[in-house]
Amino acid sequence: MLKGIPKILSPELLKVLCEMGHGDRIVIADGNFPCESMGKNAFVIRMDGHGACEVLEAILKVFPLDTYVEKPVLLMEKMECDKDLEIPVWETYKQIVAKYDDRGADAVGNIDRFDFYDEAKDCYCILQTGESAIYANVIVQKGVIK
Repeated sequence: MLKGIPKILSPELLKVLCEMGHGDRIVIADGNFPCESMGKNAFVIRMDGHGACEVLEAILKVFPLDTYVEKPVLLMEKMECDKDLEIPVWETYKQIVAKYDDRGADAVGNIDRFDFYDEAKDCYCILQTGESAIYANVIVQKGVIK
């Protein structure tokens, strides 16, 4: 056991977070995300039973966001056919990010769904959560501790 480490961060995930360097990215994926096909060149860690918000919160407690890019947190944008859907999880993500980054919601951007998939294929790790909210996928870019 370690003090001050959120219990949701497994030894496997802590190892991956430690191995990641400046600019490396991690996907926190909802339960619908095709993790195995997207993560052929990445670590894929299952976090069934955990929501994406609690995973993001735990990671940001130990993980600095990249200050050398404008938007170190990227959300999957809605498809045109879903334009009328409300996505409340996005506001929750912005609130969580604001706790850990002085830029607040300005550190969060959106990216087209298929561009998100392309970016996810190049991420260091993909976390498959049990999140049931639609469009709850997020890419987080690691920064440095100054």
